[in-house]
Amino acid sequence: MASRRSRLIQRREAVGHTQESLAEALDVDRTTVGRWESGRGAPQPWMRPKLARALELSVDQLADLLAAPSAAAEAVPPPSSVGDASPPVPARRTDHSNDLVVAVAADSAESALFLRFASASNVDDTLLEQIDADIARLAGDYVSKPVSELFHDIGTLRRGVFDLLRGRQHPYQTSHLYLQAGRLCGLATHVALDLGQYTAAATHSRTAWRCAESAGHNGLRAWTRSVQSLIAYWQQDHRQAAELARAGLPYADSGTIAARLLSLEARATAALGDSASALRAVEAAEAARSAVAAVDLPGVFTFPEAKQWTYAGTALLALGSQRHVNRAIEASSRAIALYESAPQQEQSSGDLLAARLDLANAHLAHGDLDGVQEKLSVVLGAAPDRRTASISSRLRALSTRLAEPAYEGSPIVLSLRENVREACCRPALTNPPELPQ
Repeated sequence: MASRRSRLIQRREAVGHTQESLAEALDVDRTTVGRWESGRGAPQPWMRPKLARALELSVDQLADLLAAPSAAAEAVPPPSSVGDASPPVPARRTDHSNDLVVAVAADSAESALFLRFASASNVDDTLLEQIDADIARLAGDYVSKPVSELFHDIGTLRRGVFDLLRGRQHPYQTSHLYLQAGRLCGLATHVALDLGQYTAAATHSRTAWRCAESAGHNGLRAWTRSVQSLIAYWQQDHRQAAELARAGLPYADSGTIAARLLSLEARATAALGDSASALRAVEAAEAARSAVAAVDLPGVFTFPEAKQWTYAGTALLALGSQRHVNRAIEASSRAIALYESAPQQEQSSGDLLAARLDLANAHLAHGDLDGVQEKLSVVLGAAPDRRTASISSRLRALSTRLAEPAYEGSPIVLSLRENVREACCRPALTNPPELPQ
């Protein structure tokens, strides 16, 4: 039978909290606090620094309270003496002894007290490893799972890391936490971006950049510039999208990030009509991929070959000539083949839909309406929670093209326009109940 944590209850009461007020301060249910106090549960590692602050304790003192009750419970320091930001200072000697041996011993005691203060940390390496594992899992799941299933987990873990950074750690732990916070802000950027909430996405990305700077991590700097380029691209600021992609390249010192940034530059410059720059960037991206040696983090933090061909198809299609449209068909078809041959958890539904929409546009450029209908039927048949804001934007652009006078009166085109119009009336994805900045 679980042992009641009497000392935890006494501490809560000593600082003036009821179960209800403590639960509210921690943003948990009252029954959760009840389980902790009854011994039927324990706070998760990321919750402990926040609980310690609410009880005006250090993390080590909280761990002591959470341990099994002993026969002789030790007294807990009063609120005014716990968690002081300054190291404890021993009482000065009141005698005036000139005994040097005694003076040296007292002097060393001060150093010992400061050592305990300097060694205090609200995290340990095991917790950092667990957070790394959680981030890798969420980044991997993001590729193939609906955003609605991941939004709350990403937000909860991000807020937990923010709370840890408000505590005290060793310098190397602080740097690691900033890296983790930056990656979680990057995931939050993707959520907002996929929902078409560009202001929220920009806020998350600026925080990710600040964290990358604090961590001194080039990989996160480069990756953050890549998502900022994405935000600019989908806001139709193609010049800014190209500049941000180029701004990330000096930091691209490992993994697939150089190929990602160059592919983003190609797509943005193609949208600007700069054929020479777009083709140079496509070729440079291929060269960068051939030089990849280091392994990236999984999921959205890596840039698979299939995604690179998706971007190349979009860039080539935007250049418009028949030669480039034919190359776009090859690139988009290759992207689809690579994704469909990959394990299910690595198949990006968003990129597959994007590649099929590019093929539909390419067939339209060739006047092949049956081909348009075939590719578009797959996109329109996709589940609503798989259709991101960018897919909706592409659908609207295709609808505009189908409304051109050249297709007026075509029964196939009329049917496609109606189907696209209906799809565009539905919201992208399944919006979470709240999307904080």
